[in-house]
Amino acid sequence: MKVLITCPPMLGQLAEFLPIFEEAGIDVIAPNVIQVLSEEELIDLVPTVDGWIIGDDPATERVFKAGKAGKLKAAVKWGIGVDNVDFKACKALGIPIINTPMMFGAEVATIAVSYVLGLARQTYYIDREVRAGNWVKPAGMSLAGHTVALVGFGDIGKATARFLKAFDMHINVYDPFAKHTEADEKAYQFLNFPEELETADFVVTTCALTPGTKHMINAETIQRMKDGVRIVNVSRGPIIDEAALVAALKSGKVHSAGLDVFEEEPLPIDSELRTFDRCIFGTHNGSNTIQGVRRASHQAIRTMFEFLEIGVTA
Repeated sequence: MKVLITCPPMLGQLAEFLPIFEEAGIDVIAPNVIQVLSEEELIDLVPTVDGWIIGDDPATERVFKAGKAGKLKAAVKWGIGVDNVDFKACKALGIPIINTPMMFGAEVATIAVSYVLGLARQTYYIDREVRAGNWVKPAGMSLAGHTVALVGFGDIGKATARFLKAFDMHINVYDPFAKHTEADEKAYQFLNFPEELETADFVVTTCALTPGTKHMINAETIQRMKDGVRIVNVSRGPIIDEAALVAALKSGKVHSAGLDVFEEEPLPIDSELRTFDRCIFGTHNGSNTIQGVRRASHQAIRTMFEFLEIGVTA
């Protein structure tokens, strides 16, 4: 049997997991993946394997149909985001599939907090200027008493809220589907987006990408924000209309942004976002800690083995 792995963080620690597959008599197909494989590459590869552990690849109906016509028996979406996977196609084709939820709340939240801190104190900008031979001393912003508009209150959002609350920040939460406790209601203010958005000093997005959240940060909602607002996105790139963000950065409406994700990944070399030196950019790498990858990968392997009816413990 063969299992294809296209998730870069898992591939980065693959040596640790190979003995588990070897014990189960499974060959691992591990292509060189920087971010994702193309749909055409997947259409060639997926039919040749029994199982597929998916990263952020375009796991489309075409790919799954090709897989079903070949050997594919099961798939697991590594991580929590599922917007790139056609689950309906899997169900129609009889291909069992699931993701690995509740794995990276704290990991991604710490990246969100690091961006908030970096934008508030301009530490990344100062670092770049020092490396360039300059000695700048921009005035930073204290976090205590300032307001965060937190969009999304799932596993990541809850951890982000908890961490930022420790800095004595006021947290406005926007998530119509959030489950929250009485303690949450005492600690945070729950609002309907974009209610009171103009009070936020930081807007932090930790929500899933859905038709309802795509481009929810756009020219109109940015205009409602406070002048000099700082925006952080650790969820999915299309949550933000990048053209509107670029315009707002140019005008100064948005002071700066911390983005771990983009509408197109990797970030195109000609993207205007690259011209704003006070911004912080990541590589869609918020979940990638040794411990977090280990947890999610073992869960993905366990689930795959269950789907393939392999009696080896991951």
